[in-house]
Amino acid sequence: QVQFVESGGGLVQPGGSLRLSCAASGSSGTIYQMGWDRQATGEQRELVADISIHGKTRYADSVKGRFTISGDNAKNTIYLQMNALKPEDTAVYFCKVVELDGMVSWGKGTLVTVSS
Repeated sequence: QVQFVESGGGLVQPGGSLRLSCAASGSSGTIYQMGWDRQATGEQRELVADISIHGKTRYADSVKGRFTISGDNAKNTIYLQMNALKPEDTAVYFCKVVELDGMVSWGKGTLVTVSS
């Protein structure tokens, strides 16, 4: 079972920045991709960004140009730098691990609140 250590969430004013971190351990298989999903109250969970072990990244259209995902394969750790935050970015952000066999695991999440 994958264990996650997620950190970096909190309260920030519109236009501000936050940096999320996620370290994963205990995977029984090879991790192929890590990323962040988010879920706002009353909404479906959605992809924010992910990064493969080859460094290929994907972003939701709503965060392109504002968020940057990076990772350290050796440490199974990823980071999400979030700039120019908007109130609509408010959500619980879940770290995600995708293994080569297709198994997907999520952390418990960290709350990001963007409000004045």
